[in-house]
Amino acid sequence: MNLASIPSPSTGVIELGPIPLRGYAFCIIIGVFVAVWFGNKRWIARGGKAGTVADVAVWAVPFGLVGGRLYHVITDYQLYFSEGENWVDAFKIWQGGLGIWGAIAFGAVGAWIACRRRGIPLPAWADALAPGIAIAQAIGRWGNWFNQELYGKPTDLPWALEISEGANRVAGTYHPTFLYESLWCVGVALLVIWADRRFTLGHGRAFALYVAAYCAGRGWIEYMRVDEAHHILGLRLNVWTAIIVFVLAVAYIVVSARIRPGREEVVEPDRGAPAEVSAEDGPAEDGPAEDGSAEDGPAAPDAGAEKDPLTKDEPGKTGTGLTAGSTEAAAEKS
Repeated sequence: MNLASIPSPSTGVIELGPIPLRGYAFCIIIGVFVAVWFGNKRWIARGGKAGTVADVAVWAVPFGLVGGRLYHVITDYQLYFSEGENWVDAFKIWQGGLGIWGAIAFGAVGAWIACRRRGIPLPAWADALAPGIAIAQAIGRWGNWFNQELYGKPTDLPWALEISEGANRVAGTYHPTFLYESLWCVGVALLVIWADRRFTLGHGRAFALYVAAYCAGRGWIEYMRVDEAHHILGLRLNVWTAIIVFVLAVAYIVVSARIRPGREEVVEPDRGAPAEVSAEDGPAEDGPAEDGSAEDGPAAPDAGAEKDPLTKDEPGKTGTGLTAGSTEAAAEKS
């Protein structure tokens, strides 16, 4: 009998009147808000403008949710499309099932679109958001605790997770892999913050470090899980994914450091343009043009020109003060 263990909630839903508050969705939402808030602080510290991270996240988050769900449904298609299963459940995201690999990949596409619209470099934005994403994952993993899912092998350790009898699960105490991954993600966030300050990471290298560090932990945590998964050469599919993405992230850090060392000096250029000076605003402050003529205002009359004896004005003017050209133009319009 295990006297010390982590209990699981009896339900993953809290009823607030007619509104059900699902623990899984609540953890995801809180994680997104924390990531955007912390990313905004880092973006401003790098010279960006307040609110830019949130504006880009408006594109990145929906893309990420769609990508995360697609990855889960595709890699675990038997849960929704095999005999006896209801394919409609593939759309019930609140029941759990978001693949981080698809979420990051599709989220990057959404962020790329938003960054191009604002004229800012995607790697710089990703660097600012990297530790915040890791913290968001740490918070989001607690959604698995609410759903009693994605736990590890049976164990009687003091921190074992209690799982109750239910659909596709057997009551007992198991490794709390959700907790392992949550703590690992907190460590990843701290590592990225430290390395970014110590080595002045830029051009996407802080984000690549986050990806590599997360993959290193996800590999051994994934190996401990007992939920159904596809295997390739004896390893779970997500273990292979973690290995491949880890290698790519490390390669990017090495190559990027050689090609583009240092950090971006300008992450968000000033897109504001100076207002044009109209005739009502007075004469412009610019000097004379290169050909010696004034660019603004009427040309000075020739000192040697004779005045019209009838109007006593300068040549080319009528007694009403209108130029001959303007008088002809008015006549044509009448």
